[in-house]
Amino acid sequence: MRRLRIEVSVFQPPDLARIHPAIDRVADPELDEPVTSLGFVTSVAVTGDRVQIGFRLPTYWCAANFAFLMADDMRREVSALPWVCGVTVELGDHMYADAINTGLREGRSFQDTFGADASGDLSELRRTFARKSFQRRQERALQGLIDAGHVAPALVAMSVADLLGMAADAELASCIDRYLQRRGEAGEFDAASTAFVDEVGRPLSAAELGRHLRRMRSVTVNMEFNGALCRGLLAARFGEERPKDQDA
Repeated sequence: MRRLRIEVSVFQPPDLARIHPAIDRVADPELDEPVTSLGFVTSVAVTGDRVQIGFRLPTYWCAANFAFLMADDMRREVSALPWVCGVTVELGDHMYADAINTGLREGRSFQDTFGADASGDLSELRRTFARKSFQRRQERALQGLIDAGHVAPALVAMSVADLLGMAADAELASCIDRYLQRRGEAGEFDAASTAFVDEVGRPLSAAELGRHLRRMRSVTVNMEFNGALCRGLLAARFGEERPKDQDA
């Protein structure tokens, strides 16, 4: 993960450690990878109960709605920390930086910030990429279970409780945990619910699991390709060593 530059003034160290987990929860919506591991966050400065975050994107013309969404998510996550009374997020080196930074400072929505130029609010964008995140994480969890020797009939019959109770190595356990974080995208669920369903909550059959996995894999491949491209563009633009590709 890319090391952040930290500037601290009159601040309690125990709280400092809580900044990074909050930012780490913010992902590029298209890539489903944390903005920190992608190298987008350039600085975090803390003064008393106020936090300032600097970030950048791979190109000068990255989509304004994506940029606004990530900046707003960082502001929301850090603002939720109980000791924080103010958060400023500053996007740099971007064609819409001034508009986005001003909109965030004034607490405006994306639509209010860009007016007639905005292509709707961000809710539909969030839903679209949350669904893709669900698909990618499910594919990785299922493939990990298959690689560990689990067969299709057992997988499609598995409940959430079964999945949670399964013995797994650290990598597979992480894939399962990340998938369950998105399981709600396919509908409400509890421990007794079927673990693996399609995007609208329909149970999978053993006969169709292979076809389903191939479809999910196409989403994963596309996201991984875009992630590698973003890392390459970021490194080339700022003359830095290319950040290491890593799975989210």
